Amino acid sequence: MPQTSTRKSRRILDPPARISEILFGVIMALTFTTTVDAAHAGRAEVRTLVFAAIGCNLAWGLVDAMMFLLDAMMERGRDLLTLNAVRTASSPDTARAIIADALPPLVARQLTSDDLARVQHGLVALTDVPARPQLKKNDWLGAVGVFLLVFASTFPLVVPFFVIRDVRIALRVSNAIAIALLFASGYLLARYGGYRPLLMAVTMVVLGCALVALTIALGG
Repeated sequence: MPQTSTRKSRRILDPPARISEILFGVIMALTFTTTVDAAHAGRAEVRTLVFAAIGCNLAWGLVDAMMFLLDAMMERGRDLLTLNAVRTASSPDTARAIIADALPPLVARQLTSDDLARVQHGLVALTDVPARPQLKKNDWLGAVGVFLLVFASTFPLVVPFFVIRDVRIALRVSNAIAIALLFASGYLLARYGGYRPLLMAVTMVVLGCALVALTIALGG
């Protein structure tokens, strides 16, 4: 069903969305920083690897932002299809069933026939509906936000390699920052979703490290 731009603007502002993008950036950066040979790598080699990590997250930030816009277009298209299906339904009962199917099951179960009927009448009465899906200002702002989250999440992990001359110490500091970010992300996600924060935080650290190891093993 047609939605206001509020839902789309909330997508990037929701804690799970923000944290997921940060986690993605951290994991991608880790696939580079964890391959640093602290015992033998020279400063030039380390800087090349660090800039490669920044470039990788720059590229993936752009890709993620484009996917965000594509998802927005697809969601708005589905909304218009649902609206047209409600308006052309063969009977009021069919129209209400379409509306119920478009809602989250938990919400749909709480609505009576009268509630669905009011929604149906409201949809039929809409007049400011575009003929085709259109991106709005908040969609573009959301895409920019996605890009910045993925790209910026690289810097906490790579800054130690620029400010600390000893590669071993820089690597340890970088890894410590990564673990702290993974731990904090899991903790915040758990609080948002109603899970046990400490358990989720530890799980996120283990899962993040496993994903990094898998990515490296597969040649990522």
